[in-house]
Amino acid sequence: MAGGWWAKAQGGGMLLALLGWISSCVTTFVPLWKNLNLDLNEMEVWNMGLWQVCITQEEGVVECQAHGSFLALPPELRISRLLMCLSNGLGLLGCLLAALGLEGWRTCEDKPGRKRRLLLGGGATLGTAGVTTLVPVSWVAYNTVLDFWDETVPDIVPRWEFGEATFLGWFAGAFLAAGGLLLACSTRSTTTATPLAPACRRAPAAPGLAGDHHPHPKNADLVI
Repeated sequence: MAGGWWAKAQGGGMLLALLGWISSCVTTFVPLWKNLNLDLNEMEVWNMGLWQVCITQEEGVVECQAHGSFLALPPELRISRLLMCLSNGLGLLGCLLAALGLEGWRTCEDKPGRKRRLLLGGGATLGTAGVTTLVPVSWVAYNTVLDFWDETVPDIVPRWEFGEATFLGWFAGAFLAAGGLLLACSTRSTTTATPLAPACRRAPAAPGLAGDHHPHPKNADLVI
């Protein structure tokens, strides 16, 4: 029963890790980190991402333009690009390491210690990927809040608001961290699920052959 429970925990951890990694990749490349509605032209919605800015018109036409220069971007966007790309790489590496350490995977099946280290390494890598996702998303969200409530900017100036990618990034980071933690904790199964080899026992001796090879006569006290 215990081994089955830990196997289910490993499967749940891998599912969370894969969902988090896919969500992190989507968050990196979609231009939905910030939304802007213009009061002068309500038929247009501006969307900003790490790589480009898009304008969505009421007719459904979308026009996108890439950011002109990497150095011209605000610091949070420059660092967010690097951290999100790092998170995508770490997430993929963590999923591969954890998959090799799963109980159902036949790789290193005869070496439970190595499978345990692979599972631990995959869980730690996935946890790091979750942190590198949460940091840039939260940083951009924090600056968005500061700009929105900046009293030095006139009220007639449009303000950027949270985009859908912000919430997706938070979910992605949480899934990666939870999946990595669950996989790392499930390494206990590699030590408890493997039964110990039975101790060697001597075969019972045949009757009449064990003990003294010179049996005494039944009437040892017979007087000659």
